[in-house]
Amino acid sequence: MIILTAIFLILHGLVHFLYFGQSARFWELKPGIKWPDEAWLFAPFFRKKAIRVLACNFCILGGIGFIVSGITVFELHSNWYLLSVGSAIFSIFIYLSFWNGKLEKLNEQGVIAIIIDMIIINSIVFHHWPKLGF
Repeated sequence: MIILTAIFLILHGLVHFLYFGQSARFWELKPGIKWPDEAWLFAPFFRKKAIRVLACNFCILGGIGFIVSGITVFELHSNWYLLSVGSAIFSIFIYLSFWNGKLEKLNEQGVIAIIIDMIIINSIVFHHWPKLGF
């Protein structure tokens, strides 16, 4: 269970780097995706380039948080859950704040990441699962 949990957290962190590449315009996750250009929270105040830079930095931080939390599981560090829950909360903030405000094409707006983050938080905080024995 330790290996599966660690790998899952690291892979979830790597997905944040995919969104980093999307926001930096290194690639398109899917043709025509405009994420994060129309972010409801930032678009009224910043230009698209500034929004992209902000999204890049947030995605890197979120990805690093999950990768480090996965490494702490491998290292059998007893506070792995604090970093995992904190990273999940930050990840939810990222995708909600860069959402375009429309209820269409939610899969392109990070809704799957939000669902995974909510599962992580629910599992760790409310169900105390997985019990890794350290």
